Amino acid sequence: MTTNSNKKNIRVAIAGLGAIGKSLSTHLASGAIPGVELTAVSAKDHQKAQEFVKTLAHPVKVLKIEDLEPEADVVVECAPANLLGDIITPFLKNQKRAIVLSVGAILFRPDLVELAKETGGVIMVPTGALIGLDAMVAAAEGNIHSVRMITRKPPKGLEGAPHLIEHHISVANLTEPLKIFTGNAKEAAKGFPANLNVVVALALAGIGPEKTLLEIWADPTVVRNTHTITVDSDSAKFTMTMENIPSENPRTGRIVAQSVVAMLRKLTSHFQVGT
Repeated sequence: MTTNSNKKNIRVAIAGLGAIGKSLSTHLASGAIPGVELTAVSAKDHQKAQEFVKTLAHPVKVLKIEDLEPEADVVVECAPANLLGDIITPFLKNQKRAIVLSVGAILFRPDLVELAKETGGVIMVPTGALIGLDAMVAAAEGNIHSVRMITRKPPKGLEGAPHLIEHHISVANLTEPLKIFTGNAKEAAKGFPANLNVVVALALAGIGPEKTLLEIWADPTVVRNTHTITVDSDSAKFTMTMENIPSENPRTGRIVAQSVVAMLRKLTSHFQVGT
């Protein structure tokens, strides 16, 4: 009888140590996923990163972005969207996997998708805050007539978005909901790069960023990031509402880190549930 006792662990690097990166690092370093090992992290402030890794269950390397690839089989991108190419390109060139959280940036970097096709590398987008993504992927095998989404966020989670700055919209001291955006997913990704990865994932799984329509509300009456999505297709019509608890970063839900953990767990699993 043979065993897999000599099977090598999947080595993971995490690029970015914000709320999501720290949560993932702590989880992976604790050995929570059998067969998956955290080997390296990267962050803008190396001194703070060094202090953080001292709190982990086992030591990992703190490296520059360009030095991550030799240390890992998979990179998890948890960084500002403008760093996406720098982080994942070395992994794609070497036929490795890249788990991308700044999925909105993919819309403006089709060259990265082409690179993955050319080399055999893989770009992976976790479900994140988007419940029902499996249903959307299945519906896309047929004909989707329309996809609409309404997002409501506490104003603090929207502050500093390029769309607000460009259009001189203030969300400070709101006492009632304010609609701050109407448009499609591609426009939303440009105007709210730190906020709307959920709608981009929805668009990429469904009918595309130009046809996926969206409203965004700054809403002082909500404490959770709330998304309501309505899909009409030839196989099903469904509506889903998510109320995601924000992480330490009000722009991002806690469930995002858990979604990445679930994706990494699936890489080593011999029994998989879901599309």
